[in-house]
Amino acid sequence: MAKTGKARSKSKSTAKTAPRRSSARKGRRWSRRVTEQSDALDLEGGVFAQRSPKKIAASLRRSALGSSRRKSNAYRSALSMLTFYINRAGRKLPAARKHVLDQAKDELRVQFGRD
Repeated sequence: MAKTGKARSKSKSTAKTAPRRSSARKGRRWSRRVTEQSDALDLEGGVFAQRSPKKIAASLRRSALGSSRRKSNAYRSALSMLTFYINRAGRKLPAARKHVLDQAKDELRVQFGRD
């Protein structure tokens, strides 16, 4: 017996699937959650929006020294969070902002005495 057109159309799945989220969107949420709710540090609000590298470094230092949940030494935790932000959360930042954040890395080294 030959199959009819109706039989073929019934064999196809008619169930609607949920729309897929792009991995980029999911990644941004993950990065944001890490910077806001990290177990390593309790960051002050707007720390990465500050314009002064010294203020950014000082804020990260305070957060790292005051954290009881960090798994490494304070310098390493602070530098790790700053590097994470530069690489992930702030990857679309203008060059001028990236430059300020890179200067904050150098200032962080100075404030922890790691020249």
